[in-house]
Amino acid sequence: MTFRRQTLSGCVAVALLAPTAVLAEAENNSAGLEKAHELKQVDVSALPLGSSSSSTPYSVMDQQTLTQKNKDTLGETLKNQPGVHSDTFGGGASRPVIRGQGGPRIGILSDGSQVLDASSISPDHAITVDPMLARQIEVLRGPSTLLYGSGASGGIVNVLDNRIPTQRPLEEVEGFVAIRANSVADENATAAGITVSATDHLVFRVEGSRRDAEDYEVNGFEELTVPGTYAESDNASIGASWIGDQGFFGMAYSYRRDNYGLPGHSHEFEECEANGTSLSCPSGGHDHDHEGEIVPYVDLASRRVDARGEYRDPFSGIAAIRFRGNHTDYRHHEIEEGAIGSTFTNKGGDARLEVEHKPFGNWRGVVGLQYTNFDFSSLGHEAFVPKTETESIAIFAVEEYVLNEQWSFELGARQEHLTQTPDQRNGQALAKVTADNASFSGAANWAFVPGYELVLSVGHSGRAPSAQELYAQGVHLATNTYECGLLSDCGGGQRDLDDEVSLNANLNLRKTRGDWLFDLGVFENRINNYIYARTLDQQEDFRLIKYSQRDATFTGAEASVSYYGIDPVGITVFGDMVRATFDDGGYLPRIPAKRLGTRLNSYLGNFDGELEVYRSFVQDQLSGFEERTAAYDMVNATLSYRLRGNQRYTFYVRGNNLLGEEVFNHSSFLASTVPEPGRNITVGTRIEF
Repeated sequence: MTFRRQTLSGCVAVALLAPTAVLAEAENNSAGLEKAHELKQVDVSALPLGSSSSSTPYSVMDQQTLTQKNKDTLGETLKNQPGVHSDTFGGGASRPVIRGQGGPRIGILSDGSQVLDASSISPDHAITVDPMLARQIEVLRGPSTLLYGSGASGGIVNVLDNRIPTQRPLEEVEGFVAIRANSVADENATAAGITVSATDHLVFRVEGSRRDAEDYEVNGFEELTVPGTYAESDNASIGASWIGDQGFFGMAYSYRRDNYGLPGHSHEFEECEANGTSLSCPSGGHDHDHEGEIVPYVDLASRRVDARGEYRDPFSGIAAIRFRGNHTDYRHHEIEEGAIGSTFTNKGGDARLEVEHKPFGNWRGVVGLQYTNFDFSSLGHEAFVPKTETESIAIFAVEEYVLNEQWSFELGARQEHLTQTPDQRNGQALAKVTADNASFSGAANWAFVPGYELVLSVGHSGRAPSAQELYAQGVHLATNTYECGLLSDCGGGQRDLDDEVSLNANLNLRKTRGDWLFDLGVFENRINNYIYARTLDQQEDFRLIKYSQRDATFTGAEASVSYYGIDPVGITVFGDMVRATFDDGGYLPRIPAKRLGTRLNSYLGNFDGELEVYRSFVQDQLSGFEERTAAYDMVNATLSYRLRGNQRYTFYVRGNNLLGEEVFNHSSFLASTVPEPGRNITVGTRIEF
């Protein structure tokens, strides 16, 4: 079955809700109201100086929020955070899109260490992180993201988990069990973990999860499904830590296995070739009758070893030394008609060392070193990227200066050396590429009145092209394109090569105390030599693209205004938007539409409820090959109950897309053909012991 976009008629979205992060830990009605009058201080691991480094725009999903709102993929779990959308590809793959940017411009971290899968290469590749096993997810936007790599100009997503214990449990045995079921795809998901103190210092952790979902329905409560949107996933890990009074050191081994369908993965153009700047496709090769065709699927396996450690107060002048590292062996097969059509592998490691010094006068800060090395390869029908070794080494620092109670300043810098070494292609040598990029950031925080802050942050960073952008040459069926890299022979031959240079600025006005709370922010990111896929030729929906460079500007706003003066209700109005244009004219593709809505939270005893309604507006700011995406209205509602006398038992029911809207995601490569899930109900529980 093929799905085509239809114009939707919808009402203006209005909803009411207070931010879950503010009230999530309220144990009763009065306690919830007390916390509502001042934003809760959240410990943000990805901020080198902690959450007090408030010059960085960030959002956090804590454990209670994740319990009620975690979904099958990382992109879907995060898509309603400020400035965050998702690049969906069926039920098995979905990547975050932050301020209009995705793919290699978004850094995905596991407790500060890179997730070395293949998700940045293609939208149909899953991110190997399970939200059901996360204890907190952090999203960083703006200049401070440069501390985690010059390529993360869009933002950083840091997923915290418990696979390596960092402190001794209060009891000898602690753990959790979580169960979730969803109607739209007959989904069943389970996760469990247990932590055991073997001695006063040795602690073990075992955890795992399983998810099984059929093809999802498009309108809900009816038998109209989207073929190839099923997904299965298994995760397991075992870890151990030695924990002392001054810190810890631990290691964990993790294994993940996925099988998920690839909707819209058509092979009708797989024999096409690039002939200069034109497509050459076999005549009669476009059979549009796909009735009975077996949908391709992904068979994914990932093995990962993590090491983490922290040593506090090791000697005079040093507050802490922290280490994060991993080694990953990743591969996935794309199965077509029962046989392996393509194989993607990524094998390598990432290590990060940070040293936090104690306050020196009014200064405090962190310096560090990061080393990353991995080999990526593709084989088979979609071997459009040659095997490439990528190696980078970087030094970085961030320092905060507190002038007085009103003024504080932050400075950051990163120097990175990157080398990309490809194998031969068809017996011909490919150019080795090296790049040296210096990145800088600065911020000023002015608390001009108690409870009010005005924050200006700016950053300058460089990004070297990825292996795909450099060397791609061949058919890429997930995006329905024939790709030609910057240095490939096809698409008109080699182009001049320059690093992207980004100038990013954020201005935020915040109110953090009282009945009214708000965060109003605007940003602009000017990127010189922006790397994009330029369409050279097109046959029906199949395009010949050449990675090219052109100056671009991303401008947008993110806003949240909350009111807590009505006992026991909190009301929030929220919205975000981004406009992405080339400086010499024209729009960039797959930019999310404007979003505006309201939320209502109410806490009564051990019950809390949430009603969320927002409107995603029509997206008609289009690049040359895109189609207009219709507006839609989204209504979601949640009711949860935490057992009286023991807040560690949570039961919840959540309804999503309650209007049964037919939704097409403009950020997706399947925006014109595959709709998002329809009306659905989720029920679940989490029990901690």
